[in-house]
Amino acid sequence: MNLVWAGLVVLVVTVIAITAMLLVRRRAPAGSYFEDGDRAAGVFGVLATGFAVLLGFVVFLAFESYDTARTGAETEAQILTQQFETAQFFPRAARAPLSSYLVCYARTVIHQEWPQMESGAIGDNVSLWGVATFRTLRTVDPRSATEQAAFSKWLDQRADREQARTDRIHGAEGVIPVPLWIVLLLSAAMIFYFMLFFADSAERAVVQATMMGGVAVVISSTLLLLYFLDNPYHSGVGGLRPVAMERGIRILHQEANVVGGKLSLPCDERGSPTRG
Repeated sequence: MNLVWAGLVVLVVTVIAITAMLLVRRRAPAGSYFEDGDRAAGVFGVLATGFAVLLGFVVFLAFESYDTARTGAETEAQILTQQFETAQFFPRAARAPLSSYLVCYARTVIHQEWPQMESGAIGDNVSLWGVATFRTLRTVDPRSATEQAAFSKWLDQRADREQARTDRIHGAEGVIPVPLWIVLLLSAAMIFYFMLFFADSAERAVVQATMMGGVAVVISSTLLLLYFLDNPYHSGVGGLRPVAMERGIRILHQEANVVGGKLSLPCDERGSPTRG
């Protein structure tokens, strides 16, 4: 989320709310529209408390989803580098293909899957290079104790990587359903509407404006925060970026130079296949 746009949204909502309060205040009776202020305050307390409790639970749910997506992306990159190291203990015929496929996998995540997650179009597509590694793995016949241990470890790492990928992709789908958004927005609108009945012509305009403006700033900024947490993949401040996977690619190339030299990659810079 762009901070400038978020600030403008909060500003516009606050200005509209304050303007509405000051307009209503012109014709409001002294002491507000409520004859019994204590009873009105009690009703407002119920509305505000219900909204705050609901909002708190939803923010917690959205933050948990955001944190799961962030952790999944970091874990996926970490496991990828571990799989590269594990591949070096495989038979020679499978070692180079598996190592190359892992680099292509990382490139696909950065240049293809990440933009799709930002646009919400990731869908249920499987990873092309994940399938390629699986096909190669099926041809491996581990014989020595080292190869057998590496084969077993690779399977465990593959399962963990797929789970991490699922966590990463799940964050792009959002966890807050549309009906819940409708309830939150209606509740916020109801609180603003109820606040207008506290308009008091006997009270100074700056006090009335501050009262309404404070409520508008808190509610609008909290709803924007909720939207931010429910849509973690964006280029704005705080958005999740493929930093961990980019670091993982650099580590893979460094390790490749140590264990066997430059890799012959079957993909371009974006992770798309270059040959059949």
